[in-house]
Order: sequence, then structure tokens, then C-alpha cells
Amino acid sequence: MSTVMHNDLTIIDNGEGDEPVRERSTAPLFASVLEARLDRRQLLKGSAGAAAIGFMGLGLAGCNSGSDSDDNDGTPPPAAALLGFSAVPVNSLDVITVPEGYSHQVLIPWGTPITGDFPTFSVNSTGADQASQVGSHHDGMHFFPINDSSVDGLLVLNHEYIEPRLMHARAQGVALSGGAVPPLVAGKRPADEVLKEMNAHGVSIVRVVQGANKEWQVQPDALNRRITALTPMAIQGPVRGTDFVKTKYSPNGTMTRGTLNNCGNGYTPWGTYMAAEENWAGYFSNSGDNPREHAAYGIPTGSNGRYGWESADSGADEYIRFDASIKGASAIEDYRNEPVCFGWMVEIDPFDPDSTPVKRTAMGRFGHEGVVFAPAVEGRPVVCYSGDDSQFEYIYKFVSATNYNSATASGSLLDTGTLYVAKFNADGTGEWLPLVFGQNGLTPANSFTSQADVLVNTRTAADLLGATPMDRPEWGAVDPANGDVYFTLTNNSRRTAAQTDEANPRAGNPHGHIIRWAETGGDHAATTFDWDIFLFAGTSGEFGSAPSVGQDPKGEQLTADNILSSPDGMWIDPDSRVWIQMDSGATDPFGNCAMLTADPKTGDMKRFLVGPLGQEITGITMTPDQRTMFINVQHPGDGTSPADFAAGNYESTWPDNSPGLFPPRSSTVVVWKDDGGIIGS
Repeated sequence: MSTVMHNDLTIIDNGEGDEPVRERSTAPLFASVLEARLDRRQLLKGSAGAAAIGFMGLGLAGCNSGSDSDDNDGTPPPAAALLGFSAVPVNSLDVITVPEGYSHQVLIPWGTPITGDFPTFSVNSTGADQASQVGSHHDGMHFFPINDSSVDGLLVLNHEYIEPRLMHARAQGVALSGGAVPPLVAGKRPADEVLKEMNAHGVSIVRVVQGANKEWQVQPDALNRRITALTPMAIQGPVRGTDFVKTKYSPNGTMTRGTLNNCGNGYTPWGTYMAAEENWAGYFSNSGDNPREHAAYGIPTGSNGRYGWESADSGADEYIRFDASIKGASAIEDYRNEPVCFGWMVEIDPFDPDSTPVKRTAMGRFGHEGVVFAPAVEGRPVVCYSGDDSQFEYIYKFVSATNYNSATASGSLLDTGTLYVAKFNADGTGEWLPLVFGQNGLTPANSFTSQADVLVNTRTAADLLGATPMDRPEWGAVDPANGDVYFTLTNNSRRTAAQTDEANPRAGNPHGHIIRWAETGGDHAATTFDWDIFLFAGTSGEFGSAPSVGQDPKGEQLTADNILSSPDGMWIDPDSRVWIQMDSGATDPFGNCAMLTADPKTGDMKRFLVGPLGQEITGITMTPDQRTMFINVQHPGDGTSPADFAAGNYESTWPDNSPGLFPPRSSTVVVWKDDGGIIGS
């Protein structure tokens, strides 16, 4: 983090905008040591044979057995290997590297025109131009097929944040860090620059089609759409209409404008897209009065917001709302409540360009990394999981009050239900603690006045219940074969030895790990579960207590083929391959950020793809036939120093390789197997 002074404006540059760690006690929940955890893991698996079946023997073996395929002696033939490719070596090249027998294509880099008069990308583009172009810093993503097609569909993707220095011609030649804004003009930010930055945030909906050569292109279509930091949005669920979200813009507390810092994503059983609002707090400022609705989420006090949007020289209402200071006699005369309108999951209907996005408040307010839905079961509640991506924060589950009916299901299912927070016990069991007003101390005696209050102050409520603080819970995934739930715990350099526990056993955890659990009775709505650690990220070498050494799903040390650091993005495909994406920066011995895939049955894991310099690999989706994969490369060249930026020496020139014409640009990458087969096989 750095502080940038421009005349009388102070802007806090938090790098990628990660929220500050809350100042609160994080006492150790369990007396644990790593060796005890490993002993328990082997006990849960039961034997080497059970380890090959899957976590606690939950059902994967049955997928490949049956009398029709026995070799007369009653022994089933060996299953085909899920990972049928050769591992890609670690590298630090400024290219995309995929396995032998695969090809790739760059698609929809930042600035690609998709609507309106299709304005050409340029650093001279206006704020209005950006509203018709693909946004910046691509992240979570999903492919929605049109008519069940695998060659025609809507690609919907998040745009997490921006690098202002790349966006404005006025910034060229100025020594700026990645989060810094160009020099102010008379102590203000030019309004059109702010407009351009706002329109580079949000979500893009793009129709894409595959051509005869397997490459894809943008299809002009009425469904193409940009959702930005300015798009009107409805507030639904228990917080709707309450005093918490009444503002000058919406005195009745039913609407707000825009979505910010959309990191991970989700997709509902009824075919809509979910955008997560993660590190949104730093976009706001507060002159001094900082209620718990602000304080627990890191709203800056006494400084300007992340990009100083509130200082736009036009003084227009859409900009000044980022100053959450008390200015009027009541909340409907200022924007003291504007930060409470963020930190939610946002539902978007990609097939209705006239629909209004909806913030679903029953799912809780925190730094949502994304949301993953359990497979919907007719006549049962809808269940979904979400992580709060900050050090020592929690994993949550939402269970709908109304049962799922495929004929009538809609987003209203997400407006009533129970939000739970996870507690991981030392013995490998876990509990879901309900965040319900009137229960477990969530009462007026502890300053909670309603269910809306509990949801607005989700973090504070979870603290009170004694949930397990985790090592940055990010993306989740559910194995379609057996219902196991996985979550990446990216890293936590601040955890001390006194703060370790069974679920987070490494002090100063620089490389992270992946946790996994099975809900009791196979019911995702259950309130108890059994858990284990799927893998420890890190370097190769003999496994021990050092936080730098890793362990694969088989319990063996990592090798050159699968070392990784900071697992972040995650997805499990229909064949149960676990895809794992890195967000670690370019560091020895890991090289550039990469994507790996693991077989949860055998524990095998290999590196599948390596990205260019200075980026993170994120966002993953496939076509229904599993023969086309889409991933995102975010912030290539992020490590360019201010001096090198001023000189035009970008760390990366990917994907255009034309630094005089284009800055490095976040982009989607399409991957396919040359023989037309299933990706990963």
C-alpha cells in the first residue's frame, strides 16, 4: 500500500485494493500441530485404497464399476486417466503456454467494442466510449449457451478493477504505480476520466460464436450489454427499504447505482449470472464518523477513496456519492449509507437486456469472492456457498426458505432463507452456525436490532458466533459426482503460530491451501459436515512444518510438474477435474501465474497452462460439450514500476505486443484440444 499526494487530495493506493485486515483478536481456536492433522487425514481416508476412491470414500468408485465392464474375474478395468496431457513446465515468458496438442486464442481484450456504434479502443477513448466496450481487469466468467449450443452463446464476465495509468492519454510518460491516478487538474479529477474508469468496472455480456477454424469472435447482438458502476440496480431481500440503505438517490431504500470490484462469480440453477462485490470498501471516503457498517469493512477515514472519484470536477451526484461523510440533516440528504449498498451478490439476467440487476441482501454483506451453488434438487432448498476474501474472514452458506421447483424458480428464492457461517472443529467435523436475529446472541443486547442489521453487519455477527477465521477464503466449487465442496484459502502472511488451528495449520502461510468438506448425509442443507484439507500449496521438497513446502492431494510432496502458490480461482468440470488458478505474482520457483488441474480420485495433479508476465489467471468456464475452455488473464504487466511506466517499458506487452499502440490488456483466452477432444482428457 502507498499514499499518493496530489495537491490537496490524498489517495490511498492499496495495490489491488485488498481490504485492510480488521483489527480484532484472533485467538487460536484449537491446539493443533501439522503432524496431528496428517494423522487424522490418513485415518479419515482409512487406507491407500480408500485414498484412491476419494474423500472419505464418498462414491466416486461406483462411477467406473459394473458387471457389464468386468473382465470375467469380477475386477473392473482401470478407469481412463482424467489428466491425459503432459504437464506444462514453469516459465517466465510473456506468452500463454498450453500443453502439447492444444491451441489457444486471445478473445475480447479490454476495450473490445460490443455495443452502440462499436467505438475503436484507444487510450484516447472517452468515458462514453468505454460504456460500449469490454471492461478492464477480467475476472469471474460463465458461458451461457444459446439453444444448448457449444458454438454459440453469451460469455458473461466480471471486471474487477482498473489501472488508471493505462486508461488515459494524459498519464503516458508520468511515473505512476498501478493504482495511482494521473495528476490532478486544479485539485480535481477530470469528470470524463472518472466516467471512463466507472464504465470499465462491472460486467460485460458478449455474444460469441465459433468459426470453422475453432476460433471465436464477437457477434453483434441486441443481447450484448455493459453493466457498470453507474447502472441502476434494485435492492431486494430483508435489507430492502430499511434505514440502512436510504440515500439521496433512493430515499425509500429500494435502489442504488452500480456494482464494484466484481471478482468471482456464480450462476444460478434458473440460468442467471451472479457477480460478487469483493474489495469495494476502498472506493469510498468518510470524513470522520465511521459507524460499524463502515468500520468492519475498511471504509477509509480522513482520506479520499481509492481513485478519488468523489473529487470529479463536475461535482455531479453520481460522483460525489463516493463521499460517505455526513453532510445533511438526515440520510436522505447525503450518501452516508452509500457503502451499505455494496458488498452484496448481484443477480443479472443475461438474456434480458432490459432487466434491472438485483442485489440479493439475504446472502449477506461482506467481501464476496463469488458464490457456488450446490446442484439443485427438485423439492429441496437451494443452497450456495461464498467466501469473504480477506485474512481471518469466514466461509458462508445460504439455504433458501422455499424449495426449488424448476418450472417456477427465480431469484426470489434468494430473498428468504438462512445465512450460516462455518465453524471447523479440530476433530474433522464442522458446524454451520445460523446468522439469525434473536438467536445465538444476535439480539439488542449485542447491538443487533433486526435481521437486516445482522445482514448489513455480517462480519460482526459472525465474530460473535465464534466462526473459524480462515486464510483468505476465495473461490469455491462443488464436485458434481459426489457433492464434495472445495474452497481455496489463498494465503495469510499474518497468521501467527499462536493463531493456527486444524483448518489453517500453517503460520505465516504464504502459499495457501484448499479445504474440502462433505455435508452430513449428502444433504447440502445440513447443519453439520466432515472436512479435510485437499492440498497444501508451496514448493517441492520433503514435507514438513515449513510454510514454503507443499503437499498434493495424495499427501505427497509437490514436484516440478505441480508446484503452485496462492490458489485462487477454482472450478470442477462435469468429469470432476478440479481446476485451480494461481494469483501469486511472478516469483521463484513458481514462475508466472498458472492453472493446474487435479484428479480427486487418484490425487494426481499437473500444470495445464502458464500465463504471461505480471498477471493472474482467473475466471474459468467451458462450453457444454467440454471442448472449448475460456479463462481470463488479469492485469498483465502489473509489476511495471513507476519509472518504467514513465519510460514506456511495460513489464508485459501481452496480448498485442505493440507497446507504442496498446498498453498490456486483460483478456479472455480460448483453449481447445487440437483433436477436438474434451479439455484435460
